[in-house]
Amino acid sequence: MNETLRYQDKPWLRFYDAGVPEFIDYEQMLLQHYLEDNSRKIPDNTALIFQGYRLSFREFNEMADAFAAFLQAQGVKKADAVALLLPNVIPCPVAFYAIMKIGAVAVMNNPLYADRELLHQFNDARATHLITLDLLANRMIDLRPKTGIKSIVVTSIGDYLPFPKNLLFPLVAKKKGLAATVKPAQEVYQWKQVIREYSQARPTAVPGGLGFEDIAMFQYTGGTTGVSKGAILTHGNLSKQAQQINAWLPTFKDNTEEVMLGALPFFHVMGLTVSMNFAITKGWTNILVPKPQPDQLLEAISKFKPTVAPLVPTMFIGVLNHPKTAATDLSSIKACVSGSAPLPLDVIRGFEEKTGSVIIEAFGMTESSPATHVNPFSEGKRKVGSIGIPLPDTQARIVDLDDPEKQMPVGETGELVIRGPQVMLGYRNMPGETEATIINGWLHTGDIAMMDEDGYFYIVDRKKDMIISGGYNVYPRDIDEVLFAHPKVMEACAIGIPHPTRGEQIKAFVVPVKGEAPTQEELIDYCSDKLAKYKLPTRIEFIDELPKTNVGKVLRKDLRAMEAAKPTA
Repeated sequence: MNETLRYQDKPWLRFYDAGVPEFIDYEQMLLQHYLEDNSRKIPDNTALIFQGYRLSFREFNEMADAFAAFLQAQGVKKADAVALLLPNVIPCPVAFYAIMKIGAVAVMNNPLYADRELLHQFNDARATHLITLDLLANRMIDLRPKTGIKSIVVTSIGDYLPFPKNLLFPLVAKKKGLAATVKPAQEVYQWKQVIREYSQARPTAVPGGLGFEDIAMFQYTGGTTGVSKGAILTHGNLSKQAQQINAWLPTFKDNTEEVMLGALPFFHVMGLTVSMNFAITKGWTNILVPKPQPDQLLEAISKFKPTVAPLVPTMFIGVLNHPKTAATDLSSIKACVSGSAPLPLDVIRGFEEKTGSVIIEAFGMTESSPATHVNPFSEGKRKVGSIGIPLPDTQARIVDLDDPEKQMPVGETGELVIRGPQVMLGYRNMPGETEATIINGWLHTGDIAMMDEDGYFYIVDRKKDMIISGGYNVYPRDIDEVLFAHPKVMEACAIGIPHPTRGEQIKAFVVPVKGEAPTQEELIDYCSDKLAKYKLPTRIEFIDELPKTNVGKVLRKDLRAMEAAKPTA
């Protein structure tokens, strides 16, 4: 090993695909400007497909203008926070781009979250308005008095459907749980009615204008403290990230004919950037999949022939193992991006063989918009198990876990730190967390990693105790705190344990209150309305005491070791 090799030498540059630059001369274009540009250049090209309903770039931009004008009429000003609680339906990207147009701040929220989790995010962001589904509207109307939310705009899965689905939907939707009656309440508006009323309106200019330095969104992420943190992402972060990804794929440079599979949730930063924003900046069609289960994914691929498919490992595995896959033509797919967790080699080989596509593994964080590392797409070397090499304009290095000023030798492990134009400003209302995470301009990922001699990076372990279940980040302290509140529980600690398809599932170790004997079913049921479904523990083991340090800190790693040592683990 050549120990004189330095991170600043950027050994990864020699593996960049031809045409990928080391540095980018960024266009001074905000995301909404790309949409507006495409609405003029390719007005009739399809921007969004939902269940066969097609929306052109011109219609997309006009709808975003109408909703932006509505928000301004509601009193929304530059820097006001507007919350979205939506799956991948047409109003989700439209509302997001409307918010961008008027300089407000988008707050994306997971529709699977419990009220307790949403309440924190709404209030931390100081959200003033909310766009959500009819299926969630009554809950949000009840939750609204505890927040600063003034108005709620309600859309439905049935708002945009092609003929004859649009005629059949009202007849069967409620029976199938796809629609709900929204109870009467003040300041609750119907999405389609708003768009009709403001169809001829255009938003007024943002006072003082908008630039790369202005805040575009608060993107919430979990934390080991159990409190979700709002990463502050600017217009510059989001635009430059899209331009970085564009630079990484020179094969697709001037092509507006590609079709994106919009299966990754847009409320998650990977789906937001890699699926939604990137497709819009490129002028590509985006197939919206609100429930990315194998059946729905195969149907979307079969009917609409996507050429680019960003997915997480559980989606690749689910599609590859589905009984309908053998009879489904998946050959339209040319490029896939995989993130959130390692992708097994046999899955990569099997999916690439079935589709003829190339899968590139990548790495990112909410705090970095998210992409920082990607494997090369064409002639550059792809290394299975590696998160790849840094994107243009992105620096990365490995530092000592205890001394961030000390760089680790190439080939040795330490904490991965990153610097680049996609890195957030900091955490909202958390100066201490910001100071601990961004040190001298370097984003400390909390991931233990190493770099090999070629400049490829590998995640070795997680410094924090995050669990990745089905592609979702789960922070065990969230589960611990809910279990702590149960009257029969004295202590609790959650860890991730292997799962054959989801990557990890959640197991909690519980110390019961003396004299009490709670059951596994009782505690899981207790958690069911307090946590998102993917955060629910699937197994609970009752023990006499939790392993701890001398100062009383629970040793989660010891529990993981205990679990790994079991014959059935």
